[in-house]
Amino acid sequence: MQAKAFNFIPLKPSSPVIKLLPPHVISFPDHVPREISISIPNQQVSTSVQDEKAAAYWDYQSLFVSQRTETANPIVLLVVEGSIPSDFPLGTYYLTGPGLFKDDHGSTVHPLDGHGYLRAFTIDGAKGEVTFMARYIKTTAQVEEHDGHTGEWRFTHRGPFSVLKNGKKIGNTKVMKNVANTSVLRWGDRLFCLWEGGAPYEIESDSLDTVGKFDLINGSDGSSVSSTSDQHTLDRPRDVLDLAASILKPILYGVFKMPPKRLLSHYKIDAERNRLLMMSCNAEDMLLPRSTFTFYEFDCNFKMLQKQEFKLEEHLMIHDWAFTDSHYVLFGNRIKLDILGSMTAVCGFTPMISALSVNPSKLTSPIYLLPRVPMHGDQLRDWKVPIEAPSQMWVLHVGNAFEETDHNGNTQIKIQASGCSYKWFNFQKMFGYDWQSGKLDPSMMNADKGEDKLLPRLVEVSINLDANGNCQKCCVDPLNNEWNKATDFPVINQDFSGSNNKYVYAATCSGVRRELPHFPFDTVVKFNTMKKSTQTWSVGTRRFIGEPIFISNGSNEDDGYLLVVEYPNKGHI
Repeated sequence: MQAKAFNFIPLKPSSPVIKLLPPHVISFPDHVPREISISIPNQQVSTSVQDEKAAAYWDYQSLFVSQRTETANPIVLLVVEGSIPSDFPLGTYYLTGPGLFKDDHGSTVHPLDGHGYLRAFTIDGAKGEVTFMARYIKTTAQVEEHDGHTGEWRFTHRGPFSVLKNGKKIGNTKVMKNVANTSVLRWGDRLFCLWEGGAPYEIESDSLDTVGKFDLINGSDGSSVSSTSDQHTLDRPRDVLDLAASILKPILYGVFKMPPKRLLSHYKIDAERNRLLMMSCNAEDMLLPRSTFTFYEFDCNFKMLQKQEFKLEEHLMIHDWAFTDSHYVLFGNRIKLDILGSMTAVCGFTPMISALSVNPSKLTSPIYLLPRVPMHGDQLRDWKVPIEAPSQMWVLHVGNAFEETDHNGNTQIKIQASGCSYKWFNFQKMFGYDWQSGKLDPSMMNADKGEDKLLPRLVEVSINLDANGNCQKCCVDPLNNEWNKATDFPVINQDFSGSNNKYVYAATCSGVRRELPHFPFDTVVKFNTMKKSTQTWSVGTRRFIGEPIFISNGSNEDDGYLLVVEYPNKGHI
């Protein structure tokens, strides 16, 4: 996605709103990135239902237009409204995301398979200036699929969510398309772009040049590992699942080139201990009724301080997670193997993700509290047994988790997350992408009237444990009982991760458009979890936003700014 507008959202009402618009809105040099345009009528939202449906369709397409050029040299953006706060912390906001969805030979890919396009906004409040750069991340797949001399693109990798229309299908084993398009990590004065299924790519922070893959969990940086893996998992005898894994490994690792451990793109920062926390899954477990999760903790020099592996006898998919002082917290999404989908996926007729489907067989959701600090003797809680939350939901993103223990040793754990219904979530229809037509349908992301409760909501899960770790109570409540809009991407002040936080910020929709009432998001909402109150800020008609982030500017939790990128539609794509 190309950044269409750049906003600072002040948390204090007296502060100004700053909006920085790029080249297609104001005049910039020709080398600044521009979108490929498709001529359509330049129309405002009409009261006609038919016209409004057409406008909604085209507005949605405008969010997924391929970016064909780069901005290798910094350019200064112009402030067109308000001013940059003079106390805004000097620094650079790095944002990666899919930048290419269609090649030059008729193939399209799902947004999640789009090549990572890294943007950098360097903000200087003292000068009142913002500079902008944008480069593609030169992953192995990007270098293969893009001709640097002619500028031509030809997709050769299927990717987990796509099928090539004019590429090789049968026998195409290039499915793990590491596109580094999901998140950005700045740690130990080094910059990385992450993807859900492979090693991070290191980026030179000033030039945005790609340094290369960084094998964070298997490389030399992890040579001095303090491994505290649970002995019950290491010593158990080989069983049917172990046999199945031994058969799958040479196929997945050797034929399909999948990494043995799939590093998740969501990482956590323990600010109190100054540690980077990351998590991986075993590749073969995606096809087996079990799950293997490994957690890693690094210091600021990427020395691995701790590594723990947990094997659970349940088929789960985890995208995001949380931590407390004592636990790694996994809100499990139950999945199952689709036999027919597996066969068609391996043959190249359907996306590889067709091999999996959601498993709504239970009306509860498993929450695993895995010991972050190894426990011994009578302190050892059976972490293999989940706490079953009395609500069936697919958890998308986790904002925070924290625990508090009273003088009797009883512990209360709270988890703030976004979750949707299993009835709404569909692996093959995320973002409304239809892999058969290669088109994007916004109606897939906007439930019919009366079905809106299936969409993402923010919840707070409360778990009460006694002094022995036994669950006494578990409940799931809305983060705010008065807030009923579809909401996702919860974030907090990162300095309070793993601690008791008062504020949660998230993306949501104003609901003013009949045809796009729930998605894409056009509003930021701020939750005060103590007062149970909310505040909102919206971008206006035919404008959408990405994920907000919190920029701390003081010691208090709410002292800072929210930063969000805006994507306006100007009647063309």
